[in-house]
Amino acid sequence: MLTDTLEQGRSLADAALDRLIPLETQHPVSIHKAMRHSVFAGGKRLRPVLCMEAGRMLAGSLPEGIEELGAALEMLHTYSLIHDDLPALDNDDLRRGRPTCHKVFGDAIAILAGDALQTQAYEVLARLKCAADARVRIVEEIAHATGTVDGMIGGQVVDLEAEHTRPDAAMLEYIHRAKTAALITASLVSGGLYAGAKDRDVTRLRAFGQSVGLAFQIVDDVLDVTQTSEQLGKTAGKDTAAEKATYPALFGIEESERKADALVKQAFSELDSFGERADTLKELARFLVERKK
Repeated sequence: MLTDTLEQGRSLADAALDRLIPLETQHPVSIHKAMRHSVFAGGKRLRPVLCMEAGRMLAGSLPEGIEELGAALEMLHTYSLIHDDLPALDNDDLRRGRPTCHKVFGDAIAILAGDALQTQAYEVLARLKCAADARVRIVEEIAHATGTVDGMIGGQVVDLEAEHTRPDAAMLEYIHRAKTAALITASLVSGGLYAGAKDRDVTRLRAFGQSVGLAFQIVDDVLDVTQTSEQLGKTAGKDTAAEKATYPALFGIEESERKADALVKQAFSELDSFGERADTLKELARFLVERKK
C-alpha cells in the first residue's frame, strides 16, 4: 500500500538524518539546534521517498545505503525552505506547523543553518555507498538542480522578480520547473543512478520527474488559495498577498487542476516500459496531485 511506502520511506530518511546531522549537544550547539529544528519539524519526506522508490524500481529491491542519498536531498530541500521563509524572501512565520527557523533562532543563525545543511548534504553525497562514477553523476545532477540555470535558485530569483507583475504562462512554467520541479526530478534521477540506471532509464526518470514536479507545484498553488493555514502547516494565502505568479492567478483553480492531472498522465506514460515495477512511482505521482496539504 502507498501509505506503507510513505511511512517506510519517511522512517528510513528520518533515521539517516538523525545519524548524519550533528546532535544538538555538539558544539556550537546553536547551529545544530537550528538545523534540527527545521529538519525534524515533520514533513512528508517526498524527495527521499521518490529517490528510494526510483532506486527500488531499477534494482528490484531497495539498494543498500540509498536512504543516505535521500537524507542529503532532504537537507537541501530544508535549507531552501529555511532561506525561503526569511524576511528578505517570503517572510513566513510558519513552516510544517511550527515557527520558522528565523522566528526561533534569529535571521543570522537561520541563514547559517541553511548554509550548514547545504554543505552537510554534499559531505554525505561524497560518501555515498555506490559506484564512483555514479556518485560523481549524482553530485553533478543535484548541484545543477539546485543552481541558477534552470535550477532551484534560478527559479527563486525569477519568482522574486515576478512579484507585483503580470507574468505570462512561459515565465510561470519556468519558475515552477526551476524552483520546485528541478529538485524533484533530481531526486528521481539520482535514485536511479544510485541503482545503476542506464542512460535510457535516466531519460525516462527525468521526463517523469519534470512532469510530476510541475504538477506538484501547480497543486501547491491551488492549496495556497483553497486551504487554511492549519490544514497546510504554513501560512495560507501568502502567494495572493504577495501578488506572486501562480497557476490559479493566471488560469483559475479548475483549469490549474486539469493541467496537473494532464501532467500526471503524461508522467505515467514515461514509465510504461518498466511495467509493474513502476506502479509505486505512479501511485506516488497520483498522491502528489490528490493531497490536501
